[in-house]
Amino acid sequence: MPRVRSPKRGSRSYSPRKRARSIAGRIDFWPDAEEGPRLMGFAGYKAGMTHVFLIEDRDRSPDYGQEVRNAATVIDAPPMTVCAVRAYEKTWDGLKVLTEAWMESPPADVGRVLKPLGRAPPTAGLEWIASELDKVAELRVIAATQPRLSSVPKKKPELMEIKIGGGTREEQLEFARGRLGRTVSISNVFGAGESVDIIGVTKGKGFQGPVKRWGIRILQNKSRKTKRGVASIGPWHPARVMPGVPRAGQMGFHGRTELNKRILLLGEDGGKVTPGGGFNRYGAVNGDFIVVKGSVMGPAKRLLKLRKAARRSRYPGEEPQVTYVHAEHLSGEAG
Repeated sequence: MPRVRSPKRGSRSYSPRKRARSIAGRIDFWPDAEEGPRLMGFAGYKAGMTHVFLIEDRDRSPDYGQEVRNAATVIDAPPMTVCAVRAYEKTWDGLKVLTEAWMESPPADVGRVLKPLGRAPPTAGLEWIASELDKVAELRVIAATQPRLSSVPKKKPELMEIKIGGGTREEQLEFARGRLGRTVSISNVFGAGESVDIIGVTKGKGFQGPVKRWGIRILQNKSRKTKRGVASIGPWHPARVMPGVPRAGQMGFHGRTELNKRILLLGEDGGKVTPGGGFNRYGAVNGDFIVVKGSVMGPAKRLLKLRKAARRSRYPGEEPQVTYVHAEHLSGEAG
């Protein structure tokens, strides 16, 4: 009689499951752009969830052409300020910073993140980048969020590096020169119907046991010592606990990347998607916003980084036909 094996309990792809180093997600890869030059990312704050009705436009769906209901997440995305241009050179050890050029007088709130330094004027830095353009492998901008324009109760902005994709190096440098010191809206980066990747940190749940953390079964009531533990943690030899044994530890607050989240709506008036009384544990969305299909990681107010899709999406590239957005207050709405 064959031995019965228990099913896998959770994925080991993310091991070790430990806390993220920063509450802001980390982008390790930037895709290339076919058209450009253009910015390849943006940042926003998670406001909450709602639901929308739209016309299903995936031709292989059984509901094609019909009105369907989808859960959706609203992300508050106030404009970002382009504070600096940074040039990278390619070395044997990866990309290294070659130089950077900062704007004349960054916003006062940026001083809460960085101490004021005696930097050279931006023209000097940009001219130096232009003279060494043959060494430049990648150009990025350093953009600062504006939490004062959102409902997040904070003043300190987050700084985010955003790659400039598409075009030649000369075109990318001129693109960065024209936007240094100015604000950029999310509508300048993404469009409705586009698929994006969302990078963030999940909701933290603290130290949890193996039942909640790995989904193992609870032992019978006559079990010795414990019921919410592992029945056997392995053999005597090798004299150690093997990596596949479910154990207690940190759960949540992990860095995650969700691929190909479709943008359903994008606008400048957040009142169109804000329920009566505001989102639970967030408040009202007053300015620029986007609505993406499905759920995303993290609680309300969590910073989310949006990136151009790194993989091909199965969604159509056209803007979806949204017929209704739920904007009434729900007492049990997830935040």
